[in-house]
Amino acid sequence: MSYTTFDLSIDNHIAHIQLNRPEQLNTMVPAFWRELPAAIKQLDRDAAARVIVISSTGKHFSAGMDLAVFANDGLTANAEMGRKQEALRHLVLELQDSFSVMENCRIPVLVAIQGGAIGGAVDMTTAADCRYITADGFFTVYETKIGMTADVGTLQRLPKLIPEGLARELAYTGRRMYADEALNCGLVNKVYDDQDTMLAGVMAIAAEIAENSPLAVTGCKEMINYCRDHSTADSLRYMSIWQTGMFHPETDMMEAFAAKAEKRPTNFDELSPITAGIKG
Repeated sequence: MSYTTFDLSIDNHIAHIQLNRPEQLNTMVPAFWRELPAAIKQLDRDAAARVIVISSTGKHFSAGMDLAVFANDGLTANAEMGRKQEALRHLVLELQDSFSVMENCRIPVLVAIQGGAIGGAVDMTTAADCRYITADGFFTVYETKIGMTADVGTLQRLPKLIPEGLARELAYTGRRMYADEALNCGLVNKVYDDQDTMLAGVMAIAAEIAENSPLAVTGCKEMINYCRDHSTADSLRYMSIWQTGMFHPETDMMEAFAAKAEKRPTNFDELSPITAGIKG
């Protein structure tokens, strides 16, 4: 598929999604909200990659949601207020789902951030598995500054990534959190001097992930996500069920040992594609 708001390439098991509208500060126009989830779902469904890297171009990673997303009332223009607002709720849910696919897909998602991650870009990047940033980069929950409450995931995910009091401060003030503070509080994994160095570094991390068993990696993602939202006891029980069903030492584990002994790269099978629909 071709996309208008980003470029997509796959090389050595790494899918690279690169936002490509630098003159518009990579704002999230209506097409972006359709294209991003479609691309990630297809990569996941087809097991087309083992890692997804999302990067950007230009001065800023993204200036957030374009107001055109809300500009067209369409069929609700003449609707009674309650019905109009009920339709708006479904739009918000659809926008939320556009980023939740990053969290729900089987493949780890790494985000490389240069310049500003503003407004909706915070919603987006907090849904990723790992975040990396340039020294001049920053985050801002900018929605507060324009008189609204962030509604696409920031307020739900940010307090689980950094101390809650700090998340509240960022949300209430809308101030900028620069790279050094983001690193100190654990929001980002690493700070790089510039964008080229960052992308090279993130691609190296992605390559290291891609060398591992895709089944083992997706198991890690599944378990960490589950543990975040459940008790330790429940998570341990879920782990026992997962391991009983998914772990077969005669396959990936034996391949890992053999590759090490023979001093060669591993050769793991990909995850199976997800077939859509029920066959008649």
